[in-house]
Amino acid sequence: MKVTDYLRTATDGFAITLDNDALRRFEIYYNLLAEWNEKINLTAITDPQGVAVKHFADSLAFFNYITVPKDAKIIDVGTGAGFPGVVLKIARPDIRLTLLDSLNKRFLFLRDLTEKLGLDADFAQGRAEEYGQKDGFRESYDFAVSRAVAKLNTLSEYCLPFVRLSGSFVAFKGGDCSDETAEAKRAVNTLGGKVRKPHSFELPFDGGSRTLIEIEKVQPTPDQYPRNNGRIKSKPL
Repeated sequence: MKVTDYLRTATDGFAITLDNDALRRFEIYYNLLAEWNEKINLTAITDPQGVAVKHFADSLAFFNYITVPKDAKIIDVGTGAGFPGVVLKIARPDIRLTLLDSLNKRFLFLRDLTEKLGLDADFAQGRAEEYGQKDGFRESYDFAVSRAVAKLNTLSEYCLPFVRLSGSFVAFKGGDCSDETAEAKRAVNTLGGKVRKPHSFELPFDGGSRTLIEIEKVQPTPDQYPRNNGRIKSKPL
């Protein structure tokens, strides 16, 4: 089966409907990912079913739980190979997307990818804690999203400063993360956020358990956050 065959099945019943143009773009995405992955390490998952379910469908589950207004501004923090940001953009081309990552080699792939997909995106190469203090980035987005591997208290300090008031930071997590969410409550409150009800679901094809944690921005983030990377890691909130 092709990646798009798995994707059709995996997203059956999802809130977002993928038209033929979107499916064509996902096929291009998969082929480029496989090609570039032979040169640089982008993902350990390379088979069509794995990519369709654990990267594409996992990212698209966002729309099952989060209402995204037309022309919403979204920043994908630590985007890596473009998950979830580029996936969201394929499904909703009206999204105004910023991809943030620190590694140039990933941006070489992402620039090639977005060009071949015929999609526009802004690119921010550097560290999240630096961009989070910059005009034009700080408190400028309707949503910050991230699938980065970090504890929620740390990830919140990287991501919440990008979110405007009444916007949301949405963290993509695996399985039961209730303890991690409880531990992050103080950090989230300090940064001006409020945890909403987590959204847990099972990926099809036995892809595993996943949770989306939505944190609404209810107050401005204090000026001293985000701190420098050393402080964030050595003294997490």
